[in-house]
Amino acid sequence: MTAGITYDTGALIAAERNDRQLWALHRRALERGQVPTVPAGVLAQGWRGGPQAQLSRLLAGCRIESLDEVRARSAGAACRVARSSDVVDASVVVGAAARDDLVVTSDPDDIARLGDALRIAMGIHVV
Repeated sequence: MTAGITYDTGALIAAERNDRQLWALHRRALERGQVPTVPAGVLAQGWRGGPQAQLSRLLAGCRIESLDEVRARSAGAACRVARSSDVVDASVVVGAAARDDLVVTSDPDDIARLGDALRIAMGIHVV
């Protein structure tokens, strides 16, 4: 069993389009006392300004994880190992692995490829 949940950009987009599956998963996490994590780069990819009422509601129940120097270096190193240029996905994988989180994503192939390259068994939930 995973320790928590990390949302990638696809999860934020699913929340904004009011995806029932995503909202049910989020509600269950909160009921179990889990606070889902949203890496700062994911927020930057998903935030477009304006009202975004559903996304704002989701974020109110989440912890935003900063991209500090240590995390940035870890994500960059993960990109090197995985031969990827997607530092946001790399930050999702590195952070989720450190917490043993389930990753909620709409792009399981990229997350799995990064996890495989880093030899990390990733729990992935597709929305």
